[in-house]
This record gives sequence, C-alpha cells and structure tokens, in this order.
Amino acid sequence: MGNTFGQLFRITTWGESHGGGVGVVVDGCPPRLKLSEADIQPDLDRRRPGQSKIVTPRKETDSVQILSGVFEGKTLGTPISMWVKNEDHRSEAYSEMKDKFRPSHADYTYFAKYGIRAWPGGGRTSARETIGRVAAGAIAKKLLRERFGVEVLAYVKSVHQIVADINPEKVRFKDVESNIVRCPDAKSAEGMIKLIEKMRAAGDSVGGVIEGIARGVPAGWGEPVFDRLEADLSKGMLSLPATKAFEIGSGFSGTLMTGREHNDLFRMRSGKVRTVTNRSGGIQGGISNGETVFFRVAFKPTATVMHAQQTVSQDMKNTTLKGRGRHDPCVLPRAVPIVEAMTALVLIDHALRNKAQCG
Repeated sequence: MGNTFGQLFRITTWGESHGGGVGVVVDGCPPRLKLSEADIQPDLDRRRPGQSKIVTPRKETDSVQILSGVFEGKTLGTPISMWVKNEDHRSEAYSEMKDKFRPSHADYTYFAKYGIRAWPGGGRTSARETIGRVAAGAIAKKLLRERFGVEVLAYVKSVHQIVADINPEKVRFKDVESNIVRCPDAKSAEGMIKLIEKMRAAGDSVGGVIEGIARGVPAGWGEPVFDRLEADLSKGMLSLPATKAFEIGSGFSGTLMTGREHNDLFRMRSGKVRTVTNRSGGIQGGISNGETVFFRVAFKPTATVMHAQQTVSQDMKNTTLKGRGRHDPCVLPRAVPIVEAMTALVLIDHALRNKAQCG
C-alpha cells in the first residue's frame, strides 16, 4: 500500500528509522548485469548522515548487504533484496514526541490515518527510508549507463536566496562532489555553506532547489496521457520527504514567455532531429525527444527546529514542543543522490517498457 514504485522495474522499500534496519526489494532487474555491494555503496555514502559539518551528526556506516538475486557477481533476473542495519538510533531523544505532534511533520497525519505511529525518529516518514531508493537507484544508474548510454546527475541549484549559475549541459560529477554542499558553482557553494552553518547555530533550517539532469536519453521513452515521462518524474520526486514542488524545462518561467519565444525549433543535426533550444526539458507530449532531460525539485526547510513551537498533543490538547535530536539544518546536500536515484528509477522503468513494446 504505497510502498512500491515502478511497473517493469519495481522497487518496494521497507523499514523504520529506529527499527532494526531499512532496505529494498528490486524486482524486474534484467539478468546478467555485473553487480556487487561495491556498485551500491558509493551512492549510500553520499546519502549517509555524519558526512560533513553541515548535515546531521548521526553516525551510520550505512553498509549495504545484498541478500538475494545475485549469483557469482551477476544478477539472476530474480528479486534483489538489500538491507542496511540501523546502528546509531537514539530513541530517547524523541520521547516527548511520543505524545505530541511535531509541526509540519507527518506525525499527526499518520496518526489520523492509522491510529498508531512509530514515533522514534518518525518511523517510515523519516528520510532514512530513502536508503532503499538510493540502493535500488544505484542499480538503475548502472543499467542506464552500461546498456543505454544514459548519464544521471543532480546538484544543488539554490539554498534559500542563494542561486547558483550552472549550465546543465556542461556540469560534471566531479564538479558536484567538489564541495560538501554539492553545488558545482564554487562561489555560490561557499555562501550556501556559511548560511547553513549559521542556521544550525541558530537552531533553525533552510530549504532550496535541486536540479536533476539525464543526458543521452533517446527519443521515444515515455507514454501518452497518464504515464507521461514528466508525470512519472514528478511523482517520483514529490514522493521524497520534504519536497514541495516540481518543474521541468522552463517550468514556471515559461509562463512569462510568448509561444514564439518558448517554442523549441526543430533542425536536422548529424542525421538526427534536434532542437535549437531546450525549454521543454527534453520531453514533449510525455515522450523524450532526444535532448537532455532536466528539471528542478523544491525542498522545504527541515521541519525540526530547536525552538519551542505551538502544537497539539495526542490527546488533542494545545501544548508546545521544542525540537530535539540530530537533524539536518538543510536537507539538500544529502538529497542530491536521492534525486538521482528516483530519476534513474523512472528512466530505467520507461526504458524497459519502451523496449518491451517497441523492440
């Protein structure tokens, strides 16, 4: 019920933030793909807590184990099960949250729906659930890269009012990983880091925007009407914790243009149909057109702040609650590999669907 994503390449994540561990089952991965934990771990390391001074200090190795679906270093075509053990959860920091709903968290809505909730660490609502997505996404990225020649990348575009100047066509992985905020614009990155440190010292938080790109996507991926490629990308991104908006290509800025200004004109180039501009973000009519797919995802400020705020208790009485525990003052640096994972999961699913239908 809401824990599975994809059609031909399907993932089901499981586990809670302060339980024994979290993981994922990947079903539909083609056979004979060379795969080991070494292919998965680098992206989990980019997502894990405690990696820098601007993220939560929770200490987790996030070491992945492949439990099934791989034999002699290759995928079998059967379900791949992976898990990561929770090692540094401190449930006592959440004891007050047992009886009070944290503002802007899912505490109240989960309780309203189920009548019960895993209050330590937020349970399934915690970003720790995304470990399963990142592990599955690493497989999807490997498939896209090796069998379809597609590169998936994401980076921090803005933090609060600091907006980076980045060319989606030229940005490289090493540029993204050159600093702890994962912004390839060095000058903007410096300001972002200082702002996040300032927010942490003040017990507050900030949000921002992550831009995702996919290079090498051929024309023809996607479906008409309900399963448009950008619709599935939007669903994937808005299913992530703390996301509040999605836009592709020109996005909302396209509303400020005329049709003549906005249209991507077609021209033949090296024997292929190409566009002069890419305001469509690589997708037209729900189907990829061969240009770079690029989009933006807005992340809200982290909901837990270290100040007393008004709330309601589980017995429906007005009260106050002050945030405690270890939290990210800005989720964006650790969200970059998560956005990449969801991008890859959507694209590999559509790649396999296209191959099944069109050959």
